Amino acid sequence: MGTRTEKKMDEVFHALADTTRRKILRMIAEREYTVTELAHPFDMSLNAISKHLKVLERAGLLNRTVDGRVHRCAMNHEPLHKAADEIEYYKKFWESRLDDLEKFLHEAAQKK
Repeated sequence: MGTRTEKKMDEVFHALADTTRRKILRMIAEREYTVTELAHPFDMSLNAISKHLKVLERAGLLNRTVDGRVHRCAMNHEPLHKAADEIEYYKKFWESRLDDLEKFLHEAAQKK
């Protein structure tokens, strides 16, 4: 069973796995949007957009403020920074392994 931090990271990667949610994140990275404004460019119902927003909220990527009937959405960048750190760790890990493989193949070729 994973830690709370691992579960949160799973939620972030789950949220990022969907094209619509990534497009929404790109929009709210620039400025705050209302839910209606976010729904406008997509060919789906307001209910469907709301489901995507809930996934982003659970992952901590979206902050929603409510002013009467108007829901405003803004991006929380912190989970993305943590996801980037996670990806960077694996990038360094695999680059190191590939460097080792390259060195091994080069040495093997020299022995022939």
